[in-house]
Amino acid sequence: MSGINCWEFMKCGREPGGAKNVQEGPCPSATAVEHNGINHGTNGGRRCWRVVDTVCKNRPQGSIVDKASTCGKCPFFALVLREEGSAFVY
Repeated sequence: MSGINCWEFMKCGREPGGAKNVQEGPCPSATAVEHNGINHGTNGGRRCWRVVDTVCKNRPQGSIVDKASTCGKCPFFALVLREEGSAFVY
């Protein structure tokens, strides 16, 4: 099973080959291979809240500590939590 990744949900275009990938570079979530497969995502695509220096809605998110308050309220985070259920990996 593979779920929708954050860049697909947010339509940011910063995934490899995306519309904004060349000008802005890929999002760290899209290239975070150490998270590949977690929560059924590609790279950090379903664990973006644990990847440093992501950008959400054109705002840099910074460290994992900086992201804690905003990511917990994110509709994508809620979607992954709901879809993964008891298998969810924070």
